[in-house]
Amino acid sequence: MSINNSKTEVKRLFIGAGCNRIVNNVSWGASDLVSFGAQNAVVIFCPKSAQILTTLPGHKAVVNCTHWLPSNKFAFKAKQLERHYLLSGDADGVIILWELSLADNKWRPALQLPKSHKKGVTCITGFMVSQTDAIFATSSSDGTVCIWDVVFPTSFGCECKLSCLETLVVGSRPMVTLSLAQLPGNTGLIALAMGGLDNKIYLYCAERTGKFVRACELKGHTDWIRSLDFSLPIFSGEADSVLLVSSSQDKGIRIWKLTFRGSLANTEGTYKRGEIGLASYIEGPVFVAGSFSYQISLESLLIGHEDWVYSVQWQPPSLAAEEEIGFYQPQSILSASMDKTMMIWQPERKTGIWMNVVTVGELSHCALGFYGGHWSPDARSILAHGYGGSFHMWKNIGVSSDNWQPQKVPSGHFAAVTDIAWARCGEYLLSVSHDQTTRIFAPWHNRDPQSYGDSWNEIARPQVHGHDINCAAIIQGKGNHRFVSGAEEKVARVFEAPLSFLKTLHYATSEQSSFPEDVQADVQVLGANMSALGLSQKPIYVNATHEIQENLGNDGLDTLESVPDAVPVALTEPPIEDQLAWHTLWPESHKLYGHGNELFSLCCDHEGKLVASSCKAQSATVAEIWLWQVGSWKAVGRLQSHILTVTQMEFSHDDNLLLAVSRDRQFSIFKINRAGNDEIDYKLVARQEAHKRIIWACSWNPFGHEFATGSRDKTVKIWGVEKTSSVKPLLTLPQFDSSVTALSWVGLDRQRNDGLLAVGMESGLLQIWSLHVERSDDSIPTPGVATAQIIRLDPFMCHVSAVNRLAWKNPENNEYSTNLQLASCGADHCVRLYEVIVH
Repeated sequence: MSINNSKTEVKRLFIGAGCNRIVNNVSWGASDLVSFGAQNAVVIFCPKSAQILTTLPGHKAVVNCTHWLPSNKFAFKAKQLERHYLLSGDADGVIILWELSLADNKWRPALQLPKSHKKGVTCITGFMVSQTDAIFATSSSDGTVCIWDVVFPTSFGCECKLSCLETLVVGSRPMVTLSLAQLPGNTGLIALAMGGLDNKIYLYCAERTGKFVRACELKGHTDWIRSLDFSLPIFSGEADSVLLVSSSQDKGIRIWKLTFRGSLANTEGTYKRGEIGLASYIEGPVFVAGSFSYQISLESLLIGHEDWVYSVQWQPPSLAAEEEIGFYQPQSILSASMDKTMMIWQPERKTGIWMNVVTVGELSHCALGFYGGHWSPDARSILAHGYGGSFHMWKNIGVSSDNWQPQKVPSGHFAAVTDIAWARCGEYLLSVSHDQTTRIFAPWHNRDPQSYGDSWNEIARPQVHGHDINCAAIIQGKGNHRFVSGAEEKVARVFEAPLSFLKTLHYATSEQSSFPEDVQADVQVLGANMSALGLSQKPIYVNATHEIQENLGNDGLDTLESVPDAVPVALTEPPIEDQLAWHTLWPESHKLYGHGNELFSLCCDHEGKLVASSCKAQSATVAEIWLWQVGSWKAVGRLQSHILTVTQMEFSHDDNLLLAVSRDRQFSIFKINRAGNDEIDYKLVARQEAHKRIIWACSWNPFGHEFATGSRDKTVKIWGVEKTSSVKPLLTLPQFDSSVTALSWVGLDRQRNDGLLAVGMESGLLQIWSLHVERSDDSIPTPGVATAQIIRLDPFMCHVSAVNRLAWKNPENNEYSTNLQLASCGADHCVRLYEVIVH
């Protein structure tokens, strides 16, 4: 997607986001696209390219579940469809229906369902009755289940017709999983299976538009029911049947068989109370739906997982299935469990006994496992989403026998992303988050000449911490790659790139194949290990011999305290989740002690000699800004000015001034003088109350001593520092619709003093303003002469929650730039990258 105005074009380059850690959050559609929730956003990604395509704004609460119409199960019916639909439900009970036009890949919200749930939506399931008609059911933690009918328009842009067929009140123990199917026998009856917190499966039946009547209860599971899925009809001789698979927190999977027995007129009197014998128990009880009877029996009990089984799903039919002979339902089930494995179950040919034929993942005690598993529409790939907000995909690349291999998938943070920083030469983007990780995203140079060019990927996870991380700063200047991060602790931590990362980065971003030998000689650390009980990451040295400790007495199983040893290697293709989680850590080189509260903000000067840090504060002494000398890491300054938390700091581009903004609604400017002997002399030269509410953001003009401040009072103000160090207001931009939470200023033309100011808001929306600052002959800005012009980004390109930080990549040409990159991060778990082309 891109946006144009007469002078500027904005294109979306990359989105990184993790999945909400909720069951039923993911759906793989017949469109071969995957949907999931990332905080309040509905995210769409393409498994073939392993890239996120777009995010859909509309929900005001966390997205709990998504469901495609048609889903992967009905891909064989969707060959001729021009439009696909997606349902999403959130924690407030709001459900939105989205429409995707395949012709131009355009999304639009088709309708928002009338609010029928008072609490969060827990499950959505449905199927297409015809090309233009679908029936779906929604469950909520308020104890209700709603069944809906929707008629889709025949042309794009027309309205959908929606009706609520029924609302079932299921009581104080809510349902968490649903499955809908047409009952066998061409009766036109619909079955709804539901399961939840009382360990039973309830079966309801109804005619197409009739009232749903409870037909029977299925008992057997001994814990919460977590997943249900009906198969398509199975034709065996004369009797038609469908299978229902269920999974539970009792670690078991059960397969139930529903067989059509005919109309009541034909079977009347067959089952009288007095005639129940052993044979009828083996065959199973009979229930009545409408004027027809069905027999239900337990087909099989599958035991194999070692933890809760969160999802089960029947394999979709072959896309080559022909309608005349009936759709073939493969006898194959995919299950996903909290034991961090997915299994494929199939009946043995001779005995018919269901067996586990494929296991993927790793049985592990170190991390919690999978919330759900999904088949691709062609059943050649399987996808899991896990506790760490991560996706895991395997593809069957075998020809004569199964060979399931891990595949690249999108990745990202699974909590609010709090800060981002570009590498000093722009090779990569570093982000930190409340998910307690630091991640590095970079473009991976594609060496295949037939490929579509470079794609952005997560290439390393330098820090996996025990506290939410609030801020980070990359050290500029010469030497190895280093960064400082601050979390909800009083210590700032310094990290240095290991050799394995340098080689991976060189391979990913360089066209040259050989790695520079001088770098290899300088860097003696290969990687880092995570401490089992501490927060520090210990270095692994290049020449260290790897000793394998023999853990006698625990039969080779991981204990809860053990952490796998990292095996840092230079990567030659984008890493998958298991590599990122353990093997790409950076060693911690220093800790910076001094602050009295949790760290809140960090910045580094442009020479790479000073780092400034601030912490959460409610008094002047705690609100001090500390200056640290890069290299020795001594505290060389404590700058007092503010009385509340300093929210952001930035050095001017000549490193002579340090700007700080605070919750106390004031900004401060300190003059920094670098004397000889590595001594720092600093002085407060200006302090001013600038806004009526908290100031969240600030940014310097790269070509001078003008700066911008943004506040909760919905305003952005431009200021100029004169030679006398007094500050004059130059311009106030027109009031915004929401609090301004992030700013970043980039230079376009040094001679004309033109630049672009990116503005991020609490609503998630982004705007880019072009600024032109005129100066008089003596280089003193004249108040009121800055001009501005606006570009508003499409909401589908923006964040859906507060923008936390914006950062322009340093232009390659410091004098004149037309091709720029803007990075942003937000509370919606997303890291976004835009290309901005100035014509």
